[in-house]
Amino acid sequence: MTAFSMTDLATVAPEIFLAVLGLALLMAGVFRGDRASGWISWAVVAGFAAAAGLVWQGGGARALAFDGLYVSDAFSLFMKQLTLLGSGLALVLSIRFNDREGIARIEYPVLFLFATLGMMTMISANDLLVLYVGLELQSLCLYVVAAYRRDSVRSTEAGLKYFVLGALSSGMLLYGVSLIYGYTGTTRFDVLVEQVAGHGAPALGLVVGLVFLISGLAFKVSAVPFHMWTPDVYEGAPTPVTAFFAAAPKVAALALFARVLVGAFGPLVEQWSQIIVFLSIASMALGAFAAVGQTNIKRLMAYSSIGHMGYVLIGLAAGNVSGLRGLLIYTAIYVVMGIGTFACILCMRRQGRTVEAIADLAGLARTHPMVAFALAIFMFSMSGIPPLAGFFGKFYVFMSAIEAGLYVLAVLGVLSSVVAAFYYLRIVKVMYFDEPDAVLDRPIGGTLAVVLAGTSTFTLLFFLAPGPLLARAQAAAAALIGG
Repeated sequence: MTAFSMTDLATVAPEIFLAVLGLALLMAGVFRGDRASGWISWAVVAGFAAAAGLVWQGGGARALAFDGLYVSDAFSLFMKQLTLLGSGLALVLSIRFNDREGIARIEYPVLFLFATLGMMTMISANDLLVLYVGLELQSLCLYVVAAYRRDSVRSTEAGLKYFVLGALSSGMLLYGVSLIYGYTGTTRFDVLVEQVAGHGAPALGLVVGLVFLISGLAFKVSAVPFHMWTPDVYEGAPTPVTAFFAAAPKVAALALFARVLVGAFGPLVEQWSQIIVFLSIASMALGAFAAVGQTNIKRLMAYSSIGHMGYVLIGLAAGNVSGLRGLLIYTAIYVVMGIGTFACILCMRRQGRTVEAIADLAGLARTHPMVAFALAIFMFSMSGIPPLAGFFGKFYVFMSAIEAGLYVLAVLGVLSSVVAAFYYLRIVKVMYFDEPDAVLDRPIGGTLAVVLAGTSTFTLLFFLAPGPLLARAQAAAAALIGG
């Protein structure tokens, strides 16, 4: 191991900045108390924006740091900025909610910050051990924020379930890492790709290790059959935390999935693509059918997220530049749609009390027309109806499957989209055609209105200028395949 250089430090400048900011804000919070939670939250949001700027300044050129353990390239640039966007918007949604619910404490934004730091480490990991360090830093923070509402049985139960199942998935991942190291003698991604490419058929133990590694990562994206935590955690956690879970951690886990499988085990695509195809089909099927009977909108969004991860994994199963481009485009669009949908759910309050039943949306178009319009945009987009943004996400992943010869997977994806459209359009029907039993509270708040306006505008008008996102996704995908 060589000594650290200024180039190494410059490569990880965004992560160092967030780590120092987190420690400084933690100390400030200790001395100022919970009354400082508001400005600390906004300081973290500003820190995310500054970190995004530092990531952008790094450029898209491939650079290795710390003796090759850490990598920065166009792929990590794209995914880190998307992660910072999701984390920042989720934290903005939290500020007024926490004040209103009486749960505003200084550790909340700091946990968001360190979770995001772990995600950024995951995205740039070029070694299986660095991967695990970033994954656990993220996970430990997420366990706490899931159970953040300490006086709520549902929130505590959500945190406990997430912790227990997360520990199991970490054990599976570590076992897979140990097998991979035992059969290859390395944990470095760039060395792994040379090892598996130059020895013909892989050893059975290496394939078994890869299966365990994929299982651990599949838990993080809530892919079937590692999805069991998702509905309970989405329902039990505070709504802004659920929005956070639906956005940033999914981005980081998908980035890690792609970097491990394509970057380190690309020559074994015939082996691991079969597993990804199964995860994709199972996730799409469960997401489509299990959500049909849901009456709680947060549980419905949990099953919806499982289905969406199935669509994203189609791009990964293709294993080529086109598939990775589709994965990146779909992920970016899904983050915006997810944050916007949960912003609408945060508007569901009656007499100061949060309501979550789909039936509570009855007549929303007459009482809150703009909120209903925004939620209708997100529901139509998630259904994949053109020309909304969600249509383009599905179009590119389905096209990548066809190019890779995965015709059955593409057809099953289209069919599951048709089934899933039922429960998305049912929400639109409830808002526009059912009679309201009671009126939801007004007003919705300034920050909430800004997030709703921004996300709905992007989703509605994306078709007018898709070029920048498509070009950046293409460059990021090519960087990973070529890297």
